[in-house]
Amino acid sequence: MKQTHTLITALLVTSLFSCSGDGDKADGYGNFEATETTISAEANGKLVTFEVEEGSVLEENQILGIIDTVQLSLKRDQLLATRNTIFSKSRNVLSQREVLKEQLKLAQNDQQRIENLVKSNAATTKQLDDINGQVKIIKEQIKSVESQNAPIVNEVKSIEVQVQQIEDQIEKSIIKNPVKGTVLVKYAEPNEVTAFGKPLYKIADLDAMILRVYISENQLADLQVGQMVTVKIDDRNEMKSYQGKISWISETAEFTPKIIQTKEERVNLVYAVKIRVKNDGSLKIGMPAEMWIGER
Repeated sequence: MKQTHTLITALLVTSLFSCSGDGDKADGYGNFEATETTISAEANGKLVTFEVEEGSVLEENQILGIIDTVQLSLKRDQLLATRNTIFSKSRNVLSQREVLKEQLKLAQNDQQRIENLVKSNAATTKQLDDINGQVKIIKEQIKSVESQNAPIVNEVKSIEVQVQQIEDQIEKSIIKNPVKGTVLVKYAEPNEVTAFGKPLYKIADLDAMILRVYISENQLADLQVGQMVTVKIDDRNEMKSYQGKISWISETAEFTPKIIQTKEERVNLVYAVKIRVKNDGSLKIGMPAEMWIGER
């Protein structure tokens, strides 16, 4: 499950509707956010191992732990044993079919020979009728044996599907990190019993942060998707600057967030803007920042 953690600071109160041409004030204020993903268990059982720590950086498909798979393995072994037993029944039926096929082959050879003898008046039609009847009986016997094998084959297929399901559950008992990112919160510990859908940890990619700001309608003309802007954060006694790229501008207006104090400002409409900023390690979720159009 993915969610977006967004905060808006009180700086928005004083400068949201400032003119973009004002050299003393930023063109927008907001807070950094990141796409957070909550990773949940995909199997039931005890966490045999779980190597996750808050703040650690994880790679995609990195193995983090294992959920107990003993019962699943035992069930799989039981299904495989049952399948082998059914296979033995099928082999017996198929061996009967092979014997009948050999008999059919011999009977058909005799049938061909007697047909040739009848043509040369060296055999009677009764002999031909007898061999034709024998061929027909053997073919019916083969069909009967094959019909006995059909439900056995279906039963084997059913067991193989169950084995595949068990193997899929065993595979999902191996906890693999699906996306690269930094662990924000850890919800479980080794030796705890977990269940399908139970959260294990929360992760977010902090390599690139998103600054969400709100702008007034008269600022829309100065901004467009793909445009580079300057993003500034507090850094001791001065402001630290970053290059940001506008990745999204809302298509629809919304009312000014409730933190705007005056009644006049609360009824105004604003547009949300997202700015993608490369993180050098200093940017954190919820950190306030300023947006400046151009270099200032």
